[in-house]
Amino acid sequence: MNIVSLIGRLTADPELRHTQSGVAMARFTVAVDRRVKAGEEKQADFISVTAWRQTAEFVCKYFSKGSRIALTGSIRTGSYTDRDGNKRYTTDVWADNVEFCESRRDSGSNYDSYGSGYGSGNDSYSRQSRRQEQPSGGTAYSSGDTGDFTDMPTDEDLPF
Repeated sequence: MNIVSLIGRLTADPELRHTQSGVAMARFTVAVDRRVKAGEEKQADFISVTAWRQTAEFVCKYFSKGSRIALTGSIRTGSYTDRDGNKRYTTDVWADNVEFCESRRDSGSNYDSYGSGYGSGNDSYSRQSRRQEQPSGGTAYSSGDTGDFTDMPTDEDLPF
């Protein structure tokens, strides 16, 4: 199986482009910390990532340099001949699903503090219909149906 899961930080703002047929594509690099023993200096790998279609648009809209990101995808390898005639090999991760890893407050970015994941057209949240502003300035999500809930009396002990 070719499955990759990464958590790291963007090293630069993602770059959105479109193919000749209009398909959105974003490329970005994620710095992923390596596991090190206590007392050793931190090390990171810098991994090239490509996202397509809605996932590419989502990344470019809500992530920027320094944003913490979680993604799953697959490794894609390729090769090409450069201008000097040398054969070059490439290894990229193609992101299928991208998620937030920190709140807006922690990152300084402009996305929802309860950020949802967003995959290639398989958004698990209907972001527009489920977002409700809270008096505290935060954002909450609900299905819109609270018929299953009843108010708990405040003068009795809770049943747990």
